Amino acid sequence: MSSAAPPILTDRAALLRNRARALRAPALFLHEDAVSEVQERLAEVNRRFTAPAVVTPFAQLWQDALPGARIVADAPVLELEVGAHDLVIHALGLHWADDPLGQIIQCRRALRPDGLLMVLTFGGQTLHELRAVLAQAESEVTGGLSPRVVPMGEIRDLGALLQRAGLALPVADSFTRRILYRDLRHLAQDLRAMGEGNALAARHRAPMSRALLQRAELHYIHNFADAEGRLPATVETIVLTGWAPADSQPKPLRPGSAAARLADALGAQETALPERTSE
Repeated sequence: MSSAAPPILTDRAALLRNRARALRAPALFLHEDAVSEVQERLAEVNRRFTAPAVVTPFAQLWQDALPGARIVADAPVLELEVGAHDLVIHALGLHWADDPLGQIIQCRRALRPDGLLMVLTFGGQTLHELRAVLAQAESEVTGGLSPRVVPMGEIRDLGALLQRAGLALPVADSFTRRILYRDLRHLAQDLRAMGEGNALAARHRAPMSRALLQRAELHYIHNFADAEGRLPATVETIVLTGWAPADSQPKPLRPGSAAARLADALGAQETALPERTSE
């Protein structure tokens, strides 16, 4: 019996068209945020990286930020050489991957021992307002639902991918940005200008009707607008970090091998738990 093929999430041709269109008049402030975040985090690492690589749909931002880094296109098969890099950054492309674990494994294989992987990706709270109002409006206007916003992973699920990929010392954390828009049209313009238009394989090919857009904006205003009538758009960025295993890395001690009590180290009094009695 043959196993079923993995589901296809993304229409790659449409995604590439969206990204090429975005370069004509880009609004890449979220990618610029990612660059700044990586630079701040690398400054806190006591390590000088000499062979970095960056997986990104927008090469110019990273060429300026990390001179000499190998820039790799965000694609299902990454052009990364095995064991060639001491730092790999996967920058804001994982949410479009049909196989996120496969992307992380490819990055892991490109690392030298004790090399660092840093993945920045949009999390599940991203555009939750837009997702909700489009679903509500479409069910009212057409009586059905269609995929409008790409699904994005939750931090716990994404963090678990680091261990599944064989990375050591895995850490997952996130930060959230709230962007205010005059109306739904300006939000849609920004999404197009950063290449984040609808490229789902199961999407409707026809544009959204005026009636649907008007109904969605009414719901947006009613449910989410601030006191000045501006429409908020939440962006959650999840940062995953992990290291390629190496003998020099700290290892957890074997259970029961401690030579001193924790209470002594903390200067605290140890209190025994009461015995459990059966009734």
